[in-house]
Amino acid sequence: MDKVEHEYGANQIQVLEGLEAVRKRPGMYIGSVSVRGLHHLVYEIVDNSVDEALAGFCNSIEVTIEPGNIICVEDNGRGIPVDKHPKTGISAAETVYTILHAGGKFGGDSGYKVSGGLHGVGSSVVNALSEWTEVTIQRDGGIYQMKFERGKTVQPLERIGDSDKTGTKVRFLADSTIFETLEYEYEVLEKRFREMAFLTKGLKISIEDKRIVEKQEGEEAVEEEQKERKSEFCFEGGLNSFVEYLNKNKEKINEMPIYIEKDGEVPIEVAIQYTTSYSENIYTFVNNINTIEGGTHLEGFKRAVTKVFNDYARNHGVLKEKDQNLQGEDIREGMTAVISVKVKEPQFEGQTKTKLGNSNVTGVVANAVTDALSTYLEENPNVAKSILDKCISASRAREAARKARELARKKNSMEGSTLPRKIGRL
Repeated sequence: MDKVEHEYGANQIQVLEGLEAVRKRPGMYIGSVSVRGLHHLVYEIVDNSVDEALAGFCNSIEVTIEPGNIICVEDNGRGIPVDKHPKTGISAAETVYTILHAGGKFGGDSGYKVSGGLHGVGSSVVNALSEWTEVTIQRDGGIYQMKFERGKTVQPLERIGDSDKTGTKVRFLADSTIFETLEYEYEVLEKRFREMAFLTKGLKISIEDKRIVEKQEGEEAVEEEQKERKSEFCFEGGLNSFVEYLNKNKEKINEMPIYIEKDGEVPIEVAIQYTTSYSENIYTFVNNINTIEGGTHLEGFKRAVTKVFNDYARNHGVLKEKDQNLQGEDIREGMTAVISVKVKEPQFEGQTKTKLGNSNVTGVVANAVTDALSTYLEENPNVAKSILDKCISASRAREAARKARELARKKNSMEGSTLPRKIGRL
């Protein structure tokens, strides 16, 4: 192959300053520039507010989709610090929104024991990928405001009034030159915020859609109408309320969910409920982030559940000595479970946080679930028997299906090996 002569020296090495890298490669930070990435912007800002709730300083978050697809997120947390940052020479609030990897969640005495936003890129990435961003902060007796355009400061933080309240309000308009669409899907956001409320007992999260839509009638456009949509979520029952919601139209085997909670280095919450259905539904969360690809916390849970039910079945004569152990899939048939762990320094696969990688979490979850679930089954023998009956039924059905497949394969193999009849001479 012929070489194409191009100069390649120091002058050809590009250095992207500030938030230019985010605008150049947005997918690295939010996954994509589709509607999924668009929603990710909202999640990043709301996650910051939820982190304030996890730290015990916030109990209300209001999300509004304003006309023109402007997003507004307001909380009653402590408010982003407004004093000057010693390293950057600008306010801490402006630092958080203009510099990657700047945040209050890397350790130290910030009040954040655990957090979903540990990369320090959430706020600054949203700012970089927005046409404009406006942040209003209430704390230290004042109201402060700053404004940005495509990540660059156009109005540094300034005090605009007095207030005895605390909190942060962020308004932004996603950049149409970056995203494929600016149309938020209300139902997608609503589902996410319902989950967040389930996972944080007592936290009130509301979402309201104030966008104006043009109603079509035939070929003629008639007067504009406002979408009347608002949802508010607050669940004192936490994960128990979550699984009950997921199973609201199903026949339950254990009417009250099995609830497991353990504090410690890795606080754990688990709720389990069995139904007569044949599918398993397991949802896993780390610091309120939905880890849709699972990870080490899910591995620990599955390992513990399989061991506990098999041990119980052996100890109580449900499984005889000659019987094989129940498989994990047999035990999880009809199970709805929500697993929520809080990890100080979670290791996720990428900024989009879909899989937990902390190896120590496997053992911590497995031990907690083993102890609590073993105790529950011993104390609730009727529920244990009902669940095990379903597990054994699933095991028999799986084994029967396996034998049927083997028989079919054997039959096909024998038919395929039949020698063709001898062709006579012409």
